[in-house]
Amino acid sequence: MVSLGMFGPKYPYSLIKFSSTPNWKGLPLCSSSSSSSSMEFPPEGYRRGVGICLINSSGKIFAASRLNRPEIWEMPQGGVNEGEDLKTAAKRELVEETGVVSAEIIAELPYWLTYDFSPEVSIRLSKHWGVRYKGQTHKWFLMKLTGKDEEINLLGDGTERQEFGEWSWMSNEQLLNQADKFRKPVYEQVMKEFANFILGNGDDDVSLKQSENQLVS
Repeated sequence: MVSLGMFGPKYPYSLIKFSSTPNWKGLPLCSSSSSSSSMEFPPEGYRRGVGICLINSSGKIFAASRLNRPEIWEMPQGGVNEGEDLKTAAKRELVEETGVVSAEIIAELPYWLTYDFSPEVSIRLSKHWGVRYKGQTHKWFLMKLTGKDEEINLLGDGTERQEFGEWSWMSNEQLLNQADKFRKPVYEQVMKEFANFILGNGDDDVSLKQSENQLVS
């Protein structure tokens, strides 16, 4: 796969899509480079989906362990329905997998991040989906929880089969340490890009609106 660190797209900050939510403090920068491929448009032969990096007011990331592999922790993600708006898909997947309704989109990566399946995984998943894909490609959204932790329910909204067994708020380092190895490059890139686009850190009270004005000036 092509390394984003070497050949990836360099988008100006103004291309990122922001909400107008004030006083959000950014995530710490993750310096690891990604080995996933990226592109402005989703590639052929890959299952299209959305990924959600959900954070709380402290900048911690929501992660949950898989029911079938409890040692593996993930961020919510899922496929996009035919003709479905990507933002709508992200909100839907978040509700289906976590039960969270009280969340708002803060930012959106302007390109897709892709990873390949091993041949064994591709064959196994084709029996579930009815189509054999090379891998998955996701448009990633940064979302912030605006409600309380009590809203989180891994049974979701009851429309889909439960995928996760436990959940936790994690630092980016904790999540990377417990993520599946083939997802780590994508996760590293997601955390790095969202940290770069949204200025500020735990000690700086920089509003998102101020940050956006600075980036496009």
